[in-house]
Amino acid sequence: MEIIKKGTGIDAYKGYVRIDKWNDAATDKLAYHYSEIIKLIGEDIHREGIAKTPMRVAKAVQFLMQGYNADPAEIIRSAMFQEDYREMVIVKDIELYSMCEHHMLPFFGKAHVAYIPNGYITGLSKIARVVDAFARRMQVQERLTMQIRDCIQETLKPLGVAVVIEAKHMCMQMRGIQKQNSVTQTSAFTGAFEKEATRQEFIHLIGSRLS
Repeated sequence: MEIIKKGTGIDAYKGYVRIDKWNDAATDKLAYHYSEIIKLIGEDIHREGIAKTPMRVAKAVQFLMQGYNADPAEIIRSAMFQEDYREMVIVKDIELYSMCEHHMLPFFGKAHVAYIPNGYITGLSKIARVVDAFARRMQVQERLTMQIRDCIQETLKPLGVAVVIEAKHMCMQMRGIQKQNSVTQTSAFTGAFEKEATRQEFIHLIGSRLS
């Protein structure tokens, strides 16, 4: 999907320029379908507070699903550097927001990612961007965890990768079983992290507060 950049101009009160990105053709189609959905659930599509909602949601859903337009492997390749470092690199507490593919309700939480370099490192922000690129899609947490792991392993080719995600799912909190305090944890490991000692070091470090 081609993304078109649009600027809304300067807000005279707040004094900033807001830049949104969306595809015009997709926005029109999405807005039409959301308008029909709103009618079907019994709301008045012409009511003042609702009249512009289909267009707002059409743009919002493209933002929430922008991961389909990202190449996670290319994100890593854009900042790969040769470095003779072979100890654990951890980026923890990466906030993530995704959309459950079963009910299209959000799940959100944190990802903890580590790798052990094998000649190459990548920019720390690229790890967080890879998480976002996969999270901003229709997802299940289990697949998301493995996709992050596999992308880093296949692109950076480190000695090992570890990914742990802990998230709350609105499909469990707002509907269905309605367990508001439930948290889902998933993990995926490759290489050196398949060894008990290395994996336990990683688990210990992501649970530690060093600051």
